[in-house]
Amino acid sequence: MITSNINLGQNVSIDTTASVNNVTIGDNTKIAANVKVFGSPSFPLQVGNNCYFGPNTLVEGYNAQVIIGNHVSFAQNINLMSGSGPNASEVMQRIFPILKGEVSLGDHTWIGASVVIMPNVSLGKYCVVAANSFVNKSFPDYSIIGGSPAKLIRTLTQEEIKKLHE
Repeated sequence: MITSNINLGQNVSIDTTASVNNVTIGDNTKIAANVKVFGSPSFPLQVGNNCYFGPNTLVEGYNAQVIIGNHVSFAQNINLMSGSGPNASEVMQRIFPILKGEVSLGDHTWIGASVVIMPNVSLGKYCVVAANSFVNKSFPDYSIIGGSPAKLIRTLTQEEIKKLHE
């Protein structure tokens, strides 16, 4: 486990195969096997309380701020990135410039298996992202999204929202 420039809350569990740095992690968060969660000295990544990061998940906050709310659940094999592009080719960057931007996930958001979340994405509170989705735009609170690219499937009903807040 690589740990540098990190701030851990109480009862944080990090698997020995995980790597975290340049991050603040809230209380009661669990990080499973082979997870990488990192920011940069300029953009320390912020993780709320009671979050879960499933196996083989990558959360990259090196290029811009990444903020993860409380009670956020990541299934396995997720890739969340604050920067994307042909890093090794300045020539290709003339056509496909490197995309850098903040990413934020609201409280109680649930990210399904094998989801990719691109830079400049903000998901509101209580969002659900279907497995195998490619998320390249933002969605408001209570959205259920899926697909490649992700689209709004539906919003939670008033009855469902009421159950969340009982």
